[in-house]
Amino acid sequence: MSHVFHRFPQSALPTAASGDGPYIIDTEGQRYLDASGGAAVSCLGHNHAGVISAIKAQLDHIPFAHTSFFTSEPAEQLASCLVERSPGLGRVYFVSGGSEAMEAALKLARQYYFERGEAERRHFIARRQSYHGNTLGALAVGGNLWRRRPFESVLIETHHISPCYKYRDQATNETEEQYGLRVANELEQKINELDASTVLAFVAEPVVGATSGAVPPVPGYFKRIKEICSKYGILLILDEVMCGMGRTGTLFACEQEDIAPDMVVIAKGLGAGYEPIGALMVTDEIFRTIVDGSGFFQHGHTYMGHPTACAAGLAVQKAIDQENLLDNVNRQGQSLRRQLTERFAQHPHVGDIRGRGLFLGLEIVADRTTKTPMPTESRINAVIKREAMRQGLMCYPMSGTIDGQSGHHVLLAPPYIITESQVGEIVDKLELTFTTVFG
Repeated sequence: MSHVFHRFPQSALPTAASGDGPYIIDTEGQRYLDASGGAAVSCLGHNHAGVISAIKAQLDHIPFAHTSFFTSEPAEQLASCLVERSPGLGRVYFVSGGSEAMEAALKLARQYYFERGEAERRHFIARRQSYHGNTLGALAVGGNLWRRRPFESVLIETHHISPCYKYRDQATNETEEQYGLRVANELEQKINELDASTVLAFVAEPVVGATSGAVPPVPGYFKRIKEICSKYGILLILDEVMCGMGRTGTLFACEQEDIAPDMVVIAKGLGAGYEPIGALMVTDEIFRTIVDGSGFFQHGHTYMGHPTACAAGLAVQKAIDQENLLDNVNRQGQSLRRQLTERFAQHPHVGDIRGRGLFLGLEIVADRTTKTPMPTESRINAVIKREAMRQGLMCYPMSGTIDGQSGHHVLLAPPYIITESQVGEIVDKLELTFTTVFG
């Protein structure tokens, strides 16, 4: 009997025993091709020798030193590495994961304005069908109804506008650009409704991940969002926990939007699963406001800036650079997109194939023509996941795609080291899964 409190306590999970590149092998010898990186985490696969060696070397030096007493070489080097490659961000605050990083962003946004003498600012604006983490603050800015519902009464007040979700919401008489401007302008409307002097920040994922399945913005959407934030003097916080660190083909997903945010939240691909690590990156202006004001960010965690975690993160970033993995993300991402289109574009239960780089989603529907979703009670996402695992394929099916209740999708986020033949294996096994599930 297991004494572990699993996230799905009634599930019977196989036991992971070892890794072999993009494969996980269980104690029964079954091999699973990890086409989702777990949850878009394992971007270097499961036994990268360079990262493992860097972790071992750091353990030989010192595994942990509390940041109220010391800094560490891995933290300093990783911060410099990230800043040099960032879109205008000058400082890095290391934590242990994405939810912690988002929580830090929300608190820093509030303290930033408080120290500027603008204590009346208290509102966050985000988007419906977003996901920003599971701590109470991060959950509050998230816009997924199902995740929020049990905790609604204890969440801080937040405000949500429409997502940029062209498959469902673009009108037939609109161009992509017109649609993008229409939904982006909802931000300005909401700011004026609340009074700009009371708004702290707008929070968004550049490419929406688990909640809706790799939904990219339309051209011009984030340019307009940035214009509105600048016009009203509010912070733009981008959540790149899932879509960042190379997942969409550039190190930072927002590079493809040609914008410079005030804060970026990263995790998952930062440490590739080899150590728990996340980070909040901020502009020098935000940093200087705190330094020249109270001199103290009123926040912190025991394991922030963990030397071993930072050593792992630094080794991951070096591997991405030295092995030209962003080129592979773009090359294999194009191949995966092409093969998915060839196999599934006419599938009666696939309504949309979308995403960027090695971050792709298939929206599951009951009818392609009407875009009618599968019944919620079908739990088709769970059925697909179970059958895919039987086929030796890990993918990331989810429900609640449309509004937190209805709709289903499958998210694919394979490791950056994936080969052409393994891309073909993903598509073959997914096709076998769909054939078994849908007939």
